[in-house]
Amino acid sequence: MTPFVLILSSPSGGGKTTIARTLLAAREDLGYSVSATTRPPREGEQEGADYFFLSRNEFQRRAAEGEFLEWAEYSGHWYGTPRAEVDRLLAAGRHVILDIEVQGARQVRERRSDVVSIFILPPSVDELLARLGARGDQPPQALKRRLRQAVVEIDAAREYDYIVVNADRTQAVAEVAAIIDAEAHRARRQTAVLAAIADFKRELVEAADGLAEQ
Repeated sequence: MTPFVLILSSPSGGGKTTIARTLLAAREDLGYSVSATTRPPREGEQEGADYFFLSRNEFQRRAAEGEFLEWAEYSGHWYGTPRAEVDRLLAAGRHVILDIEVQGARQVRERRSDVVSIFILPPSVDELLARLGARGDQPPQALKRRLRQAVVEIDAAREYDYIVVNADRTQAVAEVAAIIDAEAHRARRQTAVLAAIADFKRELVEAADGLAEQ
């Protein structure tokens, strides 16, 4: 099986990070590519586990040197996906989950062909507002920016391969898991099976020839 890059995108508060973490805890065939960001750590976040926290100068230097597969500005901060993280996980035979925004997703799809993209859609505006309000760590102006950005992001949902409505987390996780399993079984990713087809055909021909000679 050939591993692939799995993009999860959603508006802030849509639940993509929670879905990604739930899947990572349950499946050994998945790996999480830790992103880099210029925003300060939130309470409980750890360097190298949640994000690589960089200064703006360091982030810009790495972007200029081509170290990021994608990068984008979101709510006044920069986020990027280190190429080395993605390559390391794929080389280990694991699908790579990218928990990224719409701008970054577009860049990844342009630069790689092994991408499956899923947009996580909140079930309603009221629910999204409740989730954002529950954070309680942002002033009204910041919340306003997130809501305006959500309009842009939801409009981009049609660009994705799949859309999953996150009304119930357990159901949403199950739907994303089903997509991963289905994509992993696509014929073009079944490298071992494709390699065995030649032998399968040869043995069938030998069996048919043997019958003809009797």
